[in-house]
This record gives sequence, structure tokens and C-alpha cells, in this order.
Amino acid sequence: MPLNEYDNLTWVAVRGPTAAFKDDLRIDAQWQPLRFHSRPDFDAAVVEHEAFVECLTNAGCKVIYLEDAEGLTLDSIYTRDALLVSPKGLILCHMGRPTRRSEPALNSALLAAQLASPHLPHSRQHLPLTIAGEIYAPGTLEGGDLIWLDDHRLAVGLGPRTNQAGIDQLKQIVGPEVEVHVVPLPAPTHPEDVFHLMSMISPLAKDLALIYRPLMPVSFLRWLTALGIELVEVPDVEFPTMGCNVLATAPRQVLMLDGLDVTRQRLIAAGCQVTVYQGDHISRKGEGGPTCLTRPLDRSTNAVQ
Repeated sequence: MPLNEYDNLTWVAVRGPTAAFKDDLRIDAQWQPLRFHSRPDFDAAVVEHEAFVECLTNAGCKVIYLEDAEGLTLDSIYTRDALLVSPKGLILCHMGRPTRRSEPALNSALLAAQLASPHLPHSRQHLPLTIAGEIYAPGTLEGGDLIWLDDHRLAVGLGPRTNQAGIDQLKQIVGPEVEVHVVPLPAPTHPEDVFHLMSMISPLAKDLALIYRPLMPVSFLRWLTALGIELVEVPDVEFPTMGCNVLATAPRQVLMLDGLDVTRQRLIAAGCQVTVYQGDHISRKGEGGPTCLTRPLDRSTNAVQ
């Protein structure tokens, strides 16, 4: 399978609010300690997530649901962060946020059980069924800080959730055939807040990416430009509301939050087909957009570009 963030998305893992939020008791106990912007409404979140998944299935993606398990928090709805996909199989992260440390092993076990089901179609043959490695303390690494540009180029954010020890371990797992470009990230305003690499860049096709330029290191911009990648820029006014967090379901076919009209028009002008979803309770309140809500497992090059 190709390793990138833009080819035809064929399989993805999600955890819906019924598993992640569970009920009003979990929401009441956790939303403030986890620094959600405000309290999510359980019923509204369920409706939003069902519509979000419908966008994925309408794009031709098969969706695997991860269940609830002991020790999970509201953050577990953001399934990208706990596991990585690599040429050698899954990599279990060691989360920078301590309250999420149980997720990688749980998600891996739940995913393995789902993939072993005889009810899944034979097309699962390309899914990552083996464990390639695991990140251990003192290393930390989260999936939102990793972007595959192609099979041999990987950008990794060095910041509050992913440290140098984690990156060093990642390099050992993926091997010397993968170029790992380290991108220094700005510090968040609060030590418990999240700022991932995918907060400021979302690949949309082999030659197109959405970025927020003011936070992009010059060395990273030069690297992307040298690879022939055209850059669409998010305006200042839409960056705080996750304007840069956009999921490609196929080259130049993207899924993004509603209410980001300037960014949406810029994407359309760049030749993208844009689908929007409402995510007040599943995205905005916990600051996790469509890339955060999904753990892509397989992409195909069969999409029409």
C-alpha cells in the first residue's frame, strides 16, 4: 500500500462518542481537566460523528469502529494519535499526554480483533496486521506529529507531544530507507494544550498541501518546495478554528470543518472538491479536526487524480 496522506482512503479506524465519551458522567468528569474549550453534548456529538462517518463512507472508505475500554478518556475519539502505519506494520506510540498512555496498546488489540473477524471483506489483505515496533519512555511520539509524503519521506514534528528520543526510536523502526525530516514546532500557550505538526499542514495531493505559513520553519518550507509541492495558505482568522486540519480522502478530494469559508474557497480555487461536516462537539470543543478523528489504515493509488 502507498504511504502518504492523500491517496484514495480505503480503510480507516475511528472511535465514536458512544465509546470515547461514553456518557454524561465521563464528560462531566473529564472535559475540564482535559482542557476542552467547553463541555461537549453527548447526543449532539453522536449525531455529528454519524454524519462525519457518512462522509467517509460516501468517499468510498471502509470504517472500523474501535470500542470503549477501561482507562480511556474523551481524547480517545482522536484515533490518529495512538498508532502509526509504517512500511513494516503498525507502530505503537508512547503518548506525550500521560492520560492517553493506555491508548496505543488498547487500540492495537481492538484493531487486531476487528481485523481477525471473518465478516470483513478480503480486501483487508493490505491492512497493517503486524506490529513493527513500539515507542518507549523516555521517548514520546503522537500520530498527529507524523506526515508521510511518500513511501520514503516522512515529516515529524518535534514539540510538546513528540520528543527527540521518540523520533530517534522511530528512525530505528522505519530504517535508513526512509528520510525523516524533523520539523521544530512552537510551544503551545499552556503545557497541557496540543500543537501537532498537522495543526499547520495537511497534504492534499502529491503536489499540493494546505499550510499555515507563519508557523512553518523556513527549512520545512524549502524541503516541501524542493519536492514540487504547491502550497495553499490558511488565513490568520481561520487558523485558530482548525482551518489547517483537512483530511484528504483522495487526491484533491478533501473533508473539512464547516465555517471555514475563506480556506474552503482557496481549496476550490486550487482544484479541490470539498466536503464539509459540522463538528462543534466532536472537533471544536476538543480541538481535533478530521485528521485527528481518523486513523487511516490503507490508501490506494486507484483514485482519479
